[in-house]
Amino acid sequence: MRFEDLNWMDVEEYLKHDDRLILVIGACEQHGFLSLLTDIKIPLALADAAAQRTGVLVAPPLNFGSSPYFLHYPGTFSLRLTTLLDAVEDIVRSALAQGFKRLLVLNGHGGNNGVKARLTELANELPGVEFQWYAWWTSHSLEAVARRHELKPFHANWLEAFPFTIVSDLPDGDKVPPIVPSDILDAGAAREVYGDGSFGGRYRVADEIMQEVFDACLADVVQLLKFGGA
Repeated sequence: MRFEDLNWMDVEEYLKHDDRLILVIGACEQHGFLSLLTDIKIPLALADAAAQRTGVLVAPPLNFGSSPYFLHYPGTFSLRLTTLLDAVEDIVRSALAQGFKRLLVLNGHGGNNGVKARLTELANELPGVEFQWYAWWTSHSLEAVARRHELKPFHANWLEAFPFTIVSDLPDGDKVPPIVPSDILDAGAAREVYGDGSFGGRYRVADEIMQEVFDACLADVVQLLKFGGA
């Protein structure tokens, strides 16, 4: 259940019986042969599936994140980290003022991790508010699937190659992970290092494995939406 399918009166009615909200944040950045909006498409798909099971409302996603290291790849649009933090805080404060009290933030992009610290600050400042944070690719559930199939998860490899993120033909086989000279690279150096944009490993695995990943992460999201309840 998304905002785009409702009017303001529907939201007002929803708030009479539920104060939970799912907020999806991600990025518009290069993902090799995958969609530029991969970091939105995956958490939004999880949010939609979780909403179908729980009835929790899904706010419009924040389609842009912090991706300065990929700016030499056309199609990557990046917010300054300070802008991102302020934008998320403004959205959260708007939601809280209207009666939402329990917010699950589904993050699809590692460059957005600073948002978690800002939410912690808000949790200290605003008693009675509950936050949950979920970055699906870092979950133990995903790790278990990858280990079971002897796969290495990396940016823009099989890890993110769901049927709904694939927008072009994918190369066969594996990519040798490049040698990365520093944890901090400017955009020009990043493009030289990563080439097609994948960080290495297999480009694609069977759809059945990707469904395992999705189902495992979805179970996590549904559990988090209980906010400590049974």
